[in-house]
Amino acid sequence: MGDIRVTTCQGQAIAPCLDALARLRIRVFRDFPYLYDGDLAYEAEYLRRYAECPDSLFVLAFDGETLVGAATGMPLVDDVEAFRAPFEQAGHDIGKVFYYGESVLLPEYRGRGIGKAFMTERERHAAREGFETVAFFAVERPDDHPLKPEGYVPLHGFWHSRGYRRHPELATTFRWKDVGEPDETDKPMVFWLKSLD
Repeated sequence: MGDIRVTTCQGQAIAPCLDALARLRIRVFRDFPYLYDGDLAYEAEYLRRYAECPDSLFVLAFDGETLVGAATGMPLVDDVEAFRAPFEQAGHDIGKVFYYGESVLLPEYRGRGIGKAFMTERERHAAREGFETVAFFAVERPDDHPLKPEGYVPLHGFWHSRGYRRHPELATTFRWKDVGEPDETDKPMVFWLKSLD
């Protein structure tokens, strides 16, 4: 990872980095496949949930004093109903699931092992706290999406290599405004899971 420093914190300890994290999320998620037309007001509300949860986890990557990447997580039981519902409907014990909020990294820092460090730190935390499963969801875009970049390679191979498996029976939708679109629309999201036992 070169000179990149990776550190962790929980709950309100993230406060000094919240603005930088909001801007980082907006920047990274603007790219395909999320195409998120970000909004700082929404980001503040979204990140507040994590900051106010004492059992949340933030994994932060710094180049000097600049935040260049971040990964988050919290107990699924503490997250919003839209994320809990697919698990509850499928009969999962959501008290045993640690949910990953996001993993964002500026493009110029990719390929250095930082993404692996993000996964490792979150898995280590979840195991230490007694969770049995770690989970995240990913947006699903059609292969012929007009804004899909030429040569785009999804992260499925990386996730598989880390032991995560796609669970199409655990699906939900989430609303946001795509770049260049006038209104928010529902996006299909599918969960990926890994057992820690």
